[in-house]
Amino acid sequence: MTLLDRLNQDMKQAMKNKDKESLSVIRMVKASIQNESIKLGKDTLSEDEDLTILSREVKQRKDSLQEFKNAGREDLVEKIEKELEILNTYLPEQLSDDELRSIIQETIQEVNATSMKDMGKVMGAVMPKVKGKADGSQIKTKVQEELR
Repeated sequence: MTLLDRLNQDMKQAMKNKDKESLSVIRMVKASIQNESIKLGKDTLSEDEDLTILSREVKQRKDSLQEFKNAGREDLVEKIEKELEILNTYLPEQLSDDELRSIIQETIQEVNATSMKDMGKVMGAVMPKVKGKADGSQIKTKVQEELR
């Protein structure tokens, strides 16, 4: 089942359950997917492209969450946390720290990285392997730890 099929199915269920928060988030994700497919001139997007859109939406929410926390807007913090919770149900299962560390170590050996100068090569090789399964800042931190 594609992401769009799953979103349509969940949207119908949210309408039946009168779950306005889920419905709003699902519609927003569907709109992002449709906008991206129009932009790329495709009828349907690949799984990888869907994952990119979902990851972008999650990142935007996390950035907003931090801003709202800094501003002391608890009402908006709760709303964004709920949206993140709903979005995370559509992402693949996240990698554990150990799994992520082992992927990074393998990649460092693959690209023969020896110092922080090679960080770009390592990040470029790691990101496609863990797309949607780990947060970019978390990956960056772990790569830096391994290259020290």
